[in-house]
Amino acid sequence: MFFEPKNGHGLPHNPFNAIVTPRPIGWISTRGTDGIDNLAPYSFFNATAYVPPQVMFSSTGAKPDRPGTKDSVTNIRDTGVFCVNIVEYAMRDAMNASSATIPADHSEFDHAGLARVPCETIPCARVDGVPAALECTLVDIIPLRGAANFMVLGEVTGIYMRDDCLKDGLFDVTSFQPLTRLGYRDYSVITDVFSLQRPDD
Repeated sequence: MFFEPKNGHGLPHNPFNAIVTPRPIGWISTRGTDGIDNLAPYSFFNATAYVPPQVMFSSTGAKPDRPGTKDSVTNIRDTGVFCVNIVEYAMRDAMNASSATIPADHSEFDHAGLARVPCETIPCARVDGVPAALECTLVDIIPLRGAANFMVLGEVTGIYMRDDCLKDGLFDVTSFQPLTRLGYRDYSVITDVFSLQRPDD
């Protein structure tokens, strides 16, 4: 099968997200200028550079009470900071609950029953108990093609790692089993890893 996206795919559901998998989930926490802590998962998320460390996530769609975008992008645009919380398998239900569309003046932390702790380098909260969190300052918000599509770029200013996830000086993802996003309504979890030696090492 071959299709051009502009002409449609003719399938029951769009296969694009099922092809580009697995994707890490950036559980983005922000704080509005009104002091409300926001939390939302984004599967268009990844690291982009080592030095300085940088990450990106993309927001698609808009909310009725946030014309043209969503709470996360609005808050980051206003405050210049955000935190990426890493989602473990044990927090899958809370992550899913935080994806609900709720009014901007309500906190997804409260909606999902999650405790929060202050970040160290930015005026923002992170999810208490996550395996890792990346505190970020805004580099740029880039409009993408399509309605309400934005890519947010950030520089990592602080990195939190849960102590039990460090094994012999390495961050061991099998100790907490990262949740990953697939296509449709599907997710997966990382339980096994293997290494490959690069040819020029």
